[in-house]
Amino acid sequence: PDTLVNDVMIPAIRRVGELYEAKTYFLPQIIASAEAMQKAFARLEPLIKKNGAGASKGRILMATVKGDIHDIGKNIVILLLKNNGFEVIDLGKDVPHEHIIMSMQEHHPDLVGLSALMTTTMVNMPEIIAKARAAGLSCPFMVGGAVVTEAYAHSIGAAYAKDGVEAVKVAETLISGARTARQ
Repeated sequence: PDTLVNDVMIPAIRRVGELYEAKTYFLPQIIASAEAMQKAFARLEPLIKKNGAGASKGRILMATVKGDIHDIGKNIVILLLKNNGFEVIDLGKDVPHEHIIMSMQEHHPDLVGLSALMTTTMVNMPEIIAKARAAGLSCPFMVGGAVVTEAYAHSIGAAYAKDGVEAVKVAETLISGARTARQ
């Protein structure tokens, strides 16, 4: 299952993204590809869990922001994070700010991941971060989604991950850095 995910599926979805950026593929092809990936991941997830062993690399809280009902990309990121040894708490899609803050207080994550597909919903990201900071919550944030850019992420005080493979690397860096800073 790991070989299928890492050597076939991830390169395939990246290629779909490249074709979309080149305007060779359009939204229907993106949605069809994402749905195919989601079904394949659903079949592989039990096998990947069997292969996983050892202690968690950290706890990550994941949510698609309020107003956004698209979570296929987030679900792929979650599977890759789990496959790489992270404990992931998935709050789902269209998650209100208050629920994210309450969940942060309840679960004490090492990292919070926020996803948005649309420009109209990504504007909720800085509000969530500001409310978390106002509540005294200091864990790092990682953001991503079709419309989110690295510059936008940095402007709101968050790390950026363009895809699931990068999300794993960013999570490892942020969590190990935060743990080192606490010691």
